[in-house]
Amino acid sequence: MIKSKLLAAISLDLDNQWSYMKIHGDQGWKEYPSYFDIFVPHVLDLLDKWNLKITFFIVGQDAALSRNRGYLKEIANRGHEFGNHSLQHESWLQKYSRDQLIEEICEAERIIATATGKEPIGFRGPGFSWSPTLLEVLAEQNYLFDASTLPTYIGPLARMYYFWKSDLSTAEKKDRGELFGGLKAGFHPIKPYQWKLKSGKTLLEIPVTTIPLVKTPFHLSYLLYLSRFSGLLMNFYLSIAIYMCKITDTSPSYLLHPLDLIGGDKLEKLAFFPGMDLPSDHKVKVFNKVLRTLSKHFDFVNMSAFAERLMKSDNLKTLKIG
Repeated sequence: MIKSKLLAAISLDLDNQWSYMKIHGDQGWKEYPSYFDIFVPHVLDLLDKWNLKITFFIVGQDAALSRNRGYLKEIANRGHEFGNHSLQHESWLQKYSRDQLIEEICEAERIIATATGKEPIGFRGPGFSWSPTLLEVLAEQNYLFDASTLPTYIGPLARMYYFWKSDLSTAEKKDRGELFGGLKAGFHPIKPYQWKLKSGKTLLEIPVTTIPLVKTPFHLSYLLYLSRFSGLLMNFYLSIAIYMCKITDTSPSYLLHPLDLIGGDKLEKLAFFPGMDLPSDHKVKVFNKVLRTLSKHFDFVNMSAFAERLMKSDNLKTLKIG
């Protein structure tokens, strides 16, 4: 008897040009420059070649601008679903008050639904930012899941590297002091689980999957970095990740970002950003290689199908907020 494959949920955080400029500390981001005209057709064609339907996490500010709405409608027309990626893409939601979080989530939700014709089904905080209050607000708004956690110990190292490459002021770095999480993030579970909130409500959490036991990331950004040194090294690292997922019965939630799939040769205004010196053709080649490898071991689904399967499981653990 052939054992069925584990599921793998695929999602993409559709961070726009201005949001990268904002978190990098660059002038001009408040004009909300966009690369949707270049990136959206590019990624949709890539996904079509794989007959792959995924979840796009959308920033409310992008959905609010009429010039972006045609591109978001096209994502919907191609059969993809939407998640809420906050209103203003600020990576310090853990500092927000309850009222601020209600505004951030509900206004983004309203704008995304109006622009796309589809209600967002889940939430992911920018920079993996979250708080117990945020989870309570999501539960009150009947979100299917949260996907804001990245269970890894290397968040502080990633943050140091990011600050080193940025033009942020001291105050801006302080605001982003928990970007990518702290050491305690490494103690969070890798497998999906339910939060037991202080209100008594529960909320499904779908972490971005890291390698079981060692808890180092293997989403596409990290594999692209390894590909700089050696394709063999990248393939070996991915093979370890897949092997560890399979022996621990971990269905991965696999994350993509726009800059994983397109380089500075096509997005010249972001050529300064780490990793943008890699050409688009190289990134697409790595993407296709990674998907081809993952598809041998996992069945791809979007986040809502993944969440619904999880909610029917008898093995879903509960983690109490406290």
